[in-house]
Amino acid sequence: MLHLGLDIGGTKMEAVLLDDAGRVRLRERRPTNKASYQEFIDNLVSMIDGIRPSAPDGFTIGIGLPGAIDPHSGLIKNCNCLVLNGENLQATLAQRTGQPLFLANDADCFALSEAVDGAGAGYPTVFGVIVGTGCGGGVVVNGQLLSGPNAIAGEWGHNPLPVWDPAIDGPAQPCYCGRENCIERFISGTGFSQRFNLTQHAELDAQAILAAAADHDAAALAHYQHFIDAFARSLASVINILDPHVIVLGGGLSNVESLYSDLPTAIEKYLFSAECRTAIVKAKYGDSSGVRGAAWLPTLSKKHSEAQSG
Repeated sequence: MLHLGLDIGGTKMEAVLLDDAGRVRLRERRPTNKASYQEFIDNLVSMIDGIRPSAPDGFTIGIGLPGAIDPHSGLIKNCNCLVLNGENLQATLAQRTGQPLFLANDADCFALSEAVDGAGAGYPTVFGVIVGTGCGGGVVVNGQLLSGPNAIAGEWGHNPLPVWDPAIDGPAQPCYCGRENCIERFISGTGFSQRFNLTQHAELDAQAILAAAADHDAAALAHYQHFIDAFARSLASVINILDPHVIVLGGGLSNVESLYSDLPTAIEKYLFSAECRTAIVKAKYGDSSGVRGAAWLPTLSKKHSEAQSG
């Protein structure tokens, strides 16, 4: 059986067709049509139908998207592809395609991918973290996504930064969610660069700031060191509650190699334990993790249902 994963983004949609061994049989990308819900659906169904000749025996369908599916109503919420909010995407696509589909948040799909056959494979509890434009996450326990009545498991980026202190962390940081001092405002690539540029009257992106820090620029180096401390506080709060066996990092900032030596040491002083035994590793599949995780959704949901009924 083949498995079709679809990753819905604000600007593009990616499709990948995997076999049971996780080998890629087909990959396709096209722009996301956000003119209206109907045009979005027509575009997505056209993409799915265009893949069918490559899989004459059929395929399962899983979809990851930058939002959440309300577990009570089935409606999409908190999605940056605005035409999807308030719509029952799963029901619409099931009717248009004539087959069941499985949906999840894109950060959940990232975590699932890395837990199944990525950097978190073989670990009982995986916390997948995305630190890129934003800051999201997902939790996988024994091969199954952790989910709850609010559909927000793993959304650590909108917890407040632990022990925020203006003397150390600077002035309060307003977040687009309406709150202040969300973790995302301190450790996402966006927050990292915006806060530096505001204090230094600069216009540098995160990579340029990191390069300056590596060259021992005093302001950039201090900013990086604060980033590590804020990141460590934030991860320690998760470890104290969840105690995952591994934390897998994805997103643009996950490519900063010094994270993997600096974070474990920085975490320990905030942890309710003498040492940090949680592995912190880089994602195996990088930007492809989300779409791969989407492809695995139907298979793992089926296994979960069979385990419960058995």
